[in-house]
Parts: sequence; C-alpha cells; structure tokens
Amino acid sequence: MSLVDRLIRDGYLKMPEIIKAFKEIKREDFVLPKYKAMAGLSEPLPIGHSQTISQPLTVAFMLELLQAKSGDKILDVGSGSGWSVALLSEIVGPKGRVYGLERIPELAEFAERNINKYNFISSKQARIIEGDGYKGLPEYAPFDKIIVAAAAKEVPKNLFKQLKIGGRLVSPIGEVMSTQDMVVIDKDRNGQTKEKRYPGFIFVPLINN
Repeated sequence: MSLVDRLIRDGYLKMPEIIKAFKEIKREDFVLPKYKAMAGLSEPLPIGHSQTISQPLTVAFMLELLQAKSGDKILDVGSGSGWSVALLSEIVGPKGRVYGLERIPELAEFAERNINKYNFISSKQARIIEGDGYKGLPEYAPFDKIIVAAAAKEVPKNLFKQLKIGGRLVSPIGEVMSTQDMVVIDKDRNGQTKEKRYPGFIFVPLINN
C-alpha cells in the first residue's frame, strides 16, 4: 500500500484537492539522496542543519486544517525542503500564490531546487524567500492562509497582522522540547480570533533572528 493510500485509510487525508496534491507531488523529490528509499515511510527525515522534512501524517493533518483552496495566497513559514510549498502550489492552482519563508540560506536553496523539479517557480505560483519567520512577509501581505512549520510560545504578532480578514493560520504553539498544540486561528471581520487546539505535536523551535 502506498503512502498516500495509508494516509487516506488512516483518516489523515480527506479533501480531494489535498489527496490529488499528495499524489502529484512526490515526497522523494524533497529528501536528501541517501533518504530517497525512505521517502515512503511516515516519519520525519533529516534534511541537514538540524532540520527535518516533517512526518507525512503531520503535513496532511496541517493541510486539512488549513483548508487552502484554488486562488489562495499563502505564506508558508519554515519551508525547509519545499515539500509543503509544492503541495500548496498544486492545491491553489495557477491563480494562487505560495510564498515560502526560510531563515537558513542553504535550506532556502535546497527548497528552490526541489520545487524546480515541478513548474511552480517558473510559473510564478511559488517563491522561496530567505528571511525571519517572526517578521513574515509584510510586502506580500495580506495572506488568505498562513502555515507555520516551527513552534513558538505564541503566534507572532507580525504573522497575525499579515493574515487577511476571514483568513486562517495553522501553527504549532508551545514550549521548546516539549509537546505542543497544533493551533488553528480564524480571523473574523472585526479582527477578533476564533481558536481551536489539537494536542500532541513536537516541532523544532521558530527562531527569532
């Protein structure tokens, strides 16, 4: 049974758009060469610089919570290997835009090389930018959706400011080296928030440069 079929069977993949993206965007295109044979396993894999490509079930769970749709403009903080940027680019389609923000220069280059195996950067659907996740990308805001792949004690205020009214942010929140909550925050028309938490995650810390 394939990785995608297992994620569907186990209830992590549900939305047709996300299932299609997981089938089209191959995880083996985003791992280091020595780990390609392990790309079909549902476990995190090292990508260098003390970072990992996240466990597939975690990525699937986060994308299901995010509920990206065609035409969305999305900020992906902590892009790492570029896998989630590519998945989101497939979901939002030609009219959407995905901005990947990565603080480690070598990983930003790694992500761009990986995404270039598809046509998302050349078509301007996706872009990888080196920068501080706490600052976000105000020059491209506001965003329909923001997804964060590193944990902070609380949602950085700059990221929340860059979320569009009616938008959604998904991020792990909690103490470093401890279990964290996956938090879903919706921003209503008054700028107020509605929040849901899902416990039991462990992410690398979101570093404030």
